[in-house]
Amino acid sequence: MKTLTPTSIATGLVAGVTAALLSLSANAQSSFAIVLYAASALPILIAGLGWGNASAFIAVVAGGITASALVSSNFAALIVLITLIPAGWLSNLANLARPASELGGPENALAWYPLSNILAHLAIMVTLGMIAVGAIVGYNDAMAGKLVDIVIETLKAQEPLYNPDAAAIAQLKTVFSLALPLVQGALWVFLLFAAYYIATFIVRVSGKGLRPREDMPSTLRMHRNAIFFFLAGLVLSFMGGVPAIIGALVCGTFGAGFVLAGFASLHFRTRGKPWRLMALWFAYISVLLFTIPVFVILLMGLMDTRRAIALTPAGPAEKKNQNI
Repeated sequence: MKTLTPTSIATGLVAGVTAALLSLSANAQSSFAIVLYAASALPILIAGLGWGNASAFIAVVAGGITASALVSSNFAALIVLITLIPAGWLSNLANLARPASELGGPENALAWYPLSNILAHLAIMVTLGMIAVGAIVGYNDAMAGKLVDIVIETLKAQEPLYNPDAAAIAQLKTVFSLALPLVQGALWVFLLFAAYYIATFIVRVSGKGLRPREDMPSTLRMHRNAIFFFLAGLVLSFMGGVPAIIGALVCGTFGAGFVLAGFASLHFRTRGKPWRLMALWFAYISVLLFTIPVFVILLMGLMDTRRAIALTPAGPAEKKNQNI
């Protein structure tokens, strides 16, 4: 773990204020709001990956205080729970390493915390953060129903002939109450992992990163135990009420992790094939344009779970890292 220095303190303070301002700008740019919210994780990740856990902690605290001072305590709680804390925790996990000999590996080598575990932790953190936010705002079937009513009234104002029957509206409310947490959870996992990927690239190029560059097509998988969380989410989603909402959220967050793993597996399986580029483009475009193809990618992720560990030669950097 890197020692606390004036530079790391200043970096943490700047990162926290920057994260809060990015989140604040999301309120003014509704078209790119979710992207800006996710981008607010970048400064925290960069501070943690490049300057250590203490810098990340300072960044999270500074971001929360800045958001509370500029907007409100509720807004600060929102970004801290779903963005800043997950980002700080990811940077902490990414910096963890231990002697490879403790795991049966070679002497004089460091074994880094597996990417599969980091991805599973991301799904858990997003799930817990969104459950906390949902409790704060009071999200339930009734709130989801009110959102559907607002959408229907808007459609009626634009198209007077639009008049769905009560049964269709009730079914729409039921589907929407589960679809919203599922989609939001999945999208947030995708965006935060993208922020993590970009942050690792930035700190590596700047020479500040500790973790080695990983071959993600071969190492980006979900932990095998994550399957049980995903199955538990499926069971809960059929129970109705708040348990169903939580189950849908779990399916979204952990399902997103398996989709990321599925795409990584697809990249790995198509290496060296002459039709690789065409296959990858087809897969990505199909998922973006349609819904059904994503289940194929999800299945690939579910069928390929493993725990690859990155190794680097042990040296002075070993003293800067924590044990797993």
